[in-house]
Amino acid sequence: MDLKKLESLSTEKSNPKTSELDKMSALEIVTIMNEEDQNVPKAIQNVLPEIAQAVDLIVKGFNAGGRLFYIGAGTSGRLGVLDAAECVPTFGTEPEMVQGLIAGGMKAMTIAVEGAEDDIDLGRQDLIDHQLTENDTVVGIAASGRTPYVIGGLEYAKEINAGTIALSCNHNSEISKHAEVGIEVVAGPEVLSGSTRLKAGTSQKLVLNMLSTASMVRIGKTYGNLMVDVRPTNEKLVERAKKMIITVTGVDEKTAESALKESNNSVKVAIVMILNQVSAKEAKKELTVANGFIRKALGK
Repeated sequence: MDLKKLESLSTEKSNPKTSELDKMSALEIVTIMNEEDQNVPKAIQNVLPEIAQAVDLIVKGFNAGGRLFYIGAGTSGRLGVLDAAECVPTFGTEPEMVQGLIAGGMKAMTIAVEGAEDDIDLGRQDLIDHQLTENDTVVGIAASGRTPYVIGGLEYAKEINAGTIALSCNHNSEISKHAEVGIEVVAGPEVLSGSTRLKAGTSQKLVLNMLSTASMVRIGKTYGNLMVDVRPTNEKLVERAKKMIITVTGVDEKTAESALKESNNSVKVAIVMILNQVSAKEAKKELTVANGFIRKALGK
């Protein structure tokens, strides 16, 4: 990309409000950063319909047995890896269900891999290596909206008819042209010119929160606003699991603890056991028939 095109990007422009950033006091710096950050949710509000379309596409893939892949470079790639990793403990998913791919591999999470983001063939190859199928969905993430690694991945995904979503922070981004759904969150120039780990990164994080959370809700990973598929892998999460069982069923702590043990630490199974007055085995069957939705298993 030539200099003229680069300077036309919102994420690369200089912010006139911070032209004398190096002269500001600590309080002045954090104050202007806070003021600028308030533009992020406003920018996201403008693209909620596109985010909802993306959720529907992801859910369609999940319901067909597909997976969700985030693909990006630098900060964008790291945010995708983070969101994917959080799905496992939060929603009890298998690690393969939501995956984050970053240009240069996992070592790029902490150390920049020179040239990786500019390799269009690498994005394609990473998805080939993960045996992408037409039931999978790929979310290409690039603040600039032009990262070759992401474009390569989206192009390959389209070739095999996988779902494609582009998440960028500039209008009319290049990656949007390679996706079924283009999400363009434009929050304006950064406080520190070109540092897209700031407002652009915050925008991407909030949108990724929406994509994964809304998709998981839509496939039955919650009951009300409770994360009933949480994996209670530590003391805090065990207590949280018991609290959820108590909240939904109204039983005492001892009964909740007993049901959680019988259900092999499955909050969902424990709830159905108690409310339908069935064994753990029968509760599992009822949840299977209900496609994992507690409400359906309870006949609500």
